[in-house]
Amino acid sequence: YINKGEGAEEHFDDAIWDKADHVFSGIARMGGQEHFYLETNACVVVPKPEDGEIEVFSSTQNPSETQSYVAQVAGVATNKVVCRVKRLGGGFGGKETHSIQLAGICTAAAVKTKRPVRCMLNRDEDILTSGQRHPFLARWKVAVNKDGKLQALDADVFANGGWSQDLSGAVVDRALSHIDGCYRIPNVHVRGRVAKTNTVSNTAFRGFGGPQGLFIAETYMSEIADRLDIPVEELRQINMYEPGDITHFNQELTDWYVPLMYKQVQEESEYARRRAEITEFNKTHKWNKRGLAIVPTKFGISFTAIFLNQAGALVHIYHDGSVLVAHGGTEMGQGLHTKMTMIAAEALGVPQGDVFISETATNTVANTSSTAASASSDLNGYAIWNACAQLNERLEPYREKLRQKGEDITMAKLAHSAYFDRVNLSANGFYKTPDIGYVWGPNTGQMFFYFTQGVTAAEVEIDTLTGDWTCRRADIKMDVGRSINPAIDYGQIEGAFVQGQGLFTTEESLWQRGSGTIFTRGPGAYKIPGFRDIPQQFNVSLLKDVEWANLRTIARSRGVGEPPLFMGSAVFFAIRDALKAARAQFGEAGVLSLQSPATVERIRLSCADWIVRRAEVRPAEGEKSFFLTI
Repeated sequence: YINKGEGAEEHFDDAIWDKADHVFSGIARMGGQEHFYLETNACVVVPKPEDGEIEVFSSTQNPSETQSYVAQVAGVATNKVVCRVKRLGGGFGGKETHSIQLAGICTAAAVKTKRPVRCMLNRDEDILTSGQRHPFLARWKVAVNKDGKLQALDADVFANGGWSQDLSGAVVDRALSHIDGCYRIPNVHVRGRVAKTNTVSNTAFRGFGGPQGLFIAETYMSEIADRLDIPVEELRQINMYEPGDITHFNQELTDWYVPLMYKQVQEESEYARRRAEITEFNKTHKWNKRGLAIVPTKFGISFTAIFLNQAGALVHIYHDGSVLVAHGGTEMGQGLHTKMTMIAAEALGVPQGDVFISETATNTVANTSSTAASASSDLNGYAIWNACAQLNERLEPYREKLRQKGEDITMAKLAHSAYFDRVNLSANGFYKTPDIGYVWGPNTGQMFFYFTQGVTAAEVEIDTLTGDWTCRRADIKMDVGRSINPAIDYGQIEGAFVQGQGLFTTEESLWQRGSGTIFTRGPGAYKIPGFRDIPQQFNVSLLKDVEWANLRTIARSRGVGEPPLFMGSAVFFAIRDALKAARAQFGEAGVLSLQSPATVERIRLSCADWIVRRAEVRPAEGEKSFFLTI
């Protein structure tokens, strides 16, 4: 049971700890991540000469909130402010709320000077002020039987929120709802807290707490498997959710295909054969070790704040048959405008080339939600479809006339005839996600509209003398429903995987202890993945030949932006698998508790060979060992 209020303990069977064959506990630690979008935060504010009007051009994922805060700073009504977004060079959640502070600063200067003000941060300034993914700490306790069946999970989860709350509460919400991973646990009691620290305020990042919760789940699964001395792949299989099972937040799993994909990925990647080959390799190579891991994921699609699950759209048809579409989502390289163009073209029966999306602006579509939570295609797509349905209804009499005449039906003819009959060729569409409405505390209602699912197998080779590693192969299979645009979805999956791989391996943020200032303020100190880090053999596929009977999204597609990011953790757990072989060779029998990110320093020290042990300093009473806590 997720504890967000009083009385949660009443739903938890405390006797399970005495009934279970084993009770294991441990700690999972996970660092943050810098967004490192190509375009840093930028903004232009133009004050108008009349009535206090202000025009804002901002690199933001959230035009409506930018509009609202600029109005407050300028001391004018919201209707006097127009925020425009043509496109932005990447966001990843970092421009959901933290782009607004720059817009506010530029507004104050523009109002004061009555002149346009432009500001674009350099990389150091952006990292210093914009916040990161939340670092997490979890203390977990799990009850499990001898057959590997999980019986109970109890966990305290802490997120480093920085100096202000921002979105930290919602991030913890999502972490708690994903802490079960893909596994059925009869008794769950988890508590989440946001820690206030003296660092920059942390914020949204692709996954929004989901990867942190899923990482905690895979951490306790890996350590439990080691303690029970059974393969972790088998432990996952034993405890995996089946279709129709109920999660710890009381949501039924429909259209659930993780078990199927888990089987398919093992077969297609020849997992068993490669496992045997890796075992042989590790026996004959002292300083190089290989590891293999397969990791499943489920990611809930919907904003956890219910009011955000809405979208609007405006569709115009012109005399020549061309179509102009406006919607509430921003284009930041994820291909949203392309998908929306395709939806409008299909709905109206026109070529894609006749549909154009100019920009996202608050004077065309008002009160929009942030482009986030992997829900933008679902929300804005259905809003556009709704607007197009209204237009089709108005144009149907003219279609029928052309059919009776045996003429070609073109949008130009339809629009021309309708205009001269004084028919409105503009439509305002709207959509809100149905069914959802989770209530924290009573643990009632549906939290997510559906789950995007996937499975990834990864193989790595590590150099135990340096801690360096290479991803030799990755096999990813995602269930994205009936893809609107497979090319875009493949790109999203590949990009998210590599970004997730960076989160769990190379990307380590370092902070100055006294001031709380971040030290890793550029590519010289902060290492995002490069070309060399892409898996040498990279296989990505989409689930096919299944029915999505309960999926009621636009075109029966699934959100794809955030879910594949956690698939990058397969590299982390493959590294852990390789480290187990190295530690066994050097006589280290203890369970490895590996922190994320698995940097080369952590990998090297975790090998526990005689060279490392010679450098180890044993702590005196009351002291902590640097070797043990790095």
